Amino acid sequence: MAETLAGASPAIDTQILVAGAGSTGIAAALAFAAAGWRVTLAGRFPQPLPGRTVALFEASLRFLESIGVLDQVRAAACPIETIHMIDDTDQLLPVPDLVMRAEEIDLPAFGLNVSNDELTAILLDHARASRSFEIVESDIVDYEFEDDGATAILSDGRRIEADFVVAADGRASKARAAAGIDTKEWTYPQVALTALLRHELPHDNVSTEFHTRSGPFTLVPLPPREGAEHRSSLVWLMSPRDAKRRLAKPRADLQYEMEDYSREKLGAITIESGIGEFRMGGLQVSRLTAPRLALVGETCHVFPPIGAQGLNLSLRDVADLEDCLASVDLRNPKELSRALTRYEMHRRADIGLRTHGVDLLNRSLIIPYLPVDFLRGAGFIAMTTLGPLRRAVMREGVAPHLAQPRLMRRETPKEPRMRGKRPRGPEALVDAARGAFAHLRETASRLG
Repeated sequence: MAETLAGASPAIDTQILVAGAGSTGIAAALAFAAAGWRVTLAGRFPQPLPGRTVALFEASLRFLESIGVLDQVRAAACPIETIHMIDDTDQLLPVPDLVMRAEEIDLPAFGLNVSNDELTAILLDHARASRSFEIVESDIVDYEFEDDGATAILSDGRRIEADFVVAADGRASKARAAAGIDTKEWTYPQVALTALLRHELPHDNVSTEFHTRSGPFTLVPLPPREGAEHRSSLVWLMSPRDAKRRLAKPRADLQYEMEDYSREKLGAITIESGIGEFRMGGLQVSRLTAPRLALVGETCHVFPPIGAQGLNLSLRDVADLEDCLASVDLRNPKELSRALTRYEMHRRADIGLRTHGVDLLNRSLIIPYLPVDFLRGAGFIAMTTLGPLRRAVMREGVAPHLAQPRLMRRETPKEPRMRGKRPRGPEALVDAARGAFAHLRETASRLG
């Protein structure tokens, strides 16, 4: 792998061009290069993102292991063993806390929480050390898609000739626009503030999510550092007006407000990083593929950071696409078309489920409407009281049963022992849904 400088050869020939040099793009380039493809990664590496972390769940950890970076990520991350959701909306009907423990589904932890900047650096360092693909640090300004290939035109005038393009260039994707793929975008009346925190009391590897009327206030565990034994990351959704007011506050006052919102569960809080500010919105696409193109990551799905689904969903895109393209002759249009049809079918349901689920939960928090509160509260009650439903939801969250491409498949050591004790996968979901419906019907009749 050679990093191409301006003034070098004006044309680059490759099999797979990965457009976009964020964490999803680098991971995709590593995965396709490991599968034996001749790969070129093109794009600018992202600027640091203040306070941003990513929670990587079990299936994503298997993916990272398959591309050879799991040990490095684990060393920089903190395990998430428990997820604690607290309704803090002051709704009329009391809602119990929802506590989900990884041990319930025979895992030591749901996943790992790591700084977004550290994850990107780990992936890039591994890519440079492995020298398995070419890196072109230049913006792509346009594309030409033909029946037999695609051409990317770089800002410095060079061209990349590729058999196929994997677009990981984000919500403003030039590759998606050039292929004529339509998008549907929407916004929420919310801004997310992100920060890395130090605190007085231990987090015990628990991710705590307070559901407020402005959106979730979420504290996710981080590993200790020298001089900071207890650390967490914060994602705090609020109105744009409140975000402006809070960002104008002295840090000491903002820290006191964070302590109040967290019910002082972590004791005194100190902000150790810069504070990130991100407007909340969503994005869907009309299709995930074009004749010489597939979309992955935020190029084809964007939604609020609830349930830590974002990068996990993006890595499933990459792993599924790698599966679909295995042994495909990229120069054969019919063979490639069949592979892309499989990818479209595989990913559409998973992406739609996560996008609509997060959208529904987020809107249910910010709409103070009694029937909506009742439905959300009923869901919490069902999850709290019905073990099969809770376990089925946890399994689908960390390693979706219907979306397990090769790079994400691995049986946990305890799985064989558990077989026969309770249904798994779709059977568990059906049984749990039946039980939940009966329970909610009984609750509604008592309230009526």
